[in-house]
Amino acid sequence: MLERAAPSSPFVAAMTTRIERHAANYAEDVERFLDQPRSLRRHATEQPLLDTFTRHVEAVVATYDPPGIRRVGDSLVFGHLYAAALGQDGDESAPTPTDLLAALLAAEVEFRGPLRLSRTQNRQLAENYERLGAPLVAVGLPAHAALAFHRAGGLYRNDEDVDAEDRCGLAVARAKRLAQPVRWRRVGGLFPDLVCGYGYRPFRMLFWIALQLAVFSVLIALVSDDPVTTSIYQCMVNYLNPLGPGDTEGLRTGGRAIYITESFLGTVTTSVFFALLVRRWFRL
Repeated sequence: MLERAAPSSPFVAAMTTRIERHAANYAEDVERFLDQPRSLRRHATEQPLLDTFTRHVEAVVATYDPPGIRRVGDSLVFGHLYAAALGQDGDESAPTPTDLLAALLAAEVEFRGPLRLSRTQNRQLAENYERLGAPLVAVGLPAHAALAFHRAGGLYRNDEDVDAEDRCGLAVARAKRLAQPVRWRRVGGLFPDLVCGYGYRPFRMLFWIALQLAVFSVLIALVSDDPVTTSIYQCMVNYLNPLGPGDTEGLRTGGRAIYITESFLGTVTTSVFFALLVRRWFRL
């Protein structure tokens, strides 16, 4: 376990020791989960672990009786635990899973505890939650990372930072995909990420729209007797407004089927794009 800066008071020292003990006990359950053969983990999830984690958090929160309802200054109670887990204390060695779990447990205690946090403290807690996400994914605990990103997103929402909230929302979706025990679901979940970033990156769809137009322009040029420039123009018009029978007379076999396919894809793609764009602009 990493060396940590000395706690600021006997109360914080006692709570730190309690958190570390619970984290060490919980880390044993996590280690057994991660040591399972892949054949057993194929249908396993982290949900039973998260239920156990919640019980550990509740046990610590039940004993979290600070001397006052507010903390002096804008520092966090367990800042030393976050700094150790995130490598902010000057120690360049990689944090262990126990360190990460201790920091996550401490963040949950601080989030759910009786202390009234200022706006600055909520912002700091959100940043620590977000920074814990990537290391948790790296050690094989993506569902725990999803919990951290979810908490961070909620705190950013309270701080009215919509960009940070969207960033965490995307991170939650990616972590949940990695937490899927079945491989085909993980692979299938890549599609909405690549197309639009699970709805948080709608402008990615412009690339796919351009790609569709390029592909269909080439296909139409191969089956049309019209000049290439005319085929490209008709393809772009058909993407937004389907051409009529008179506009497609100069096509060889299969040409109209290509136009019909392009029209359907164009309708679906542009509808999704504008829906996501409206959601992003107006925060629906």
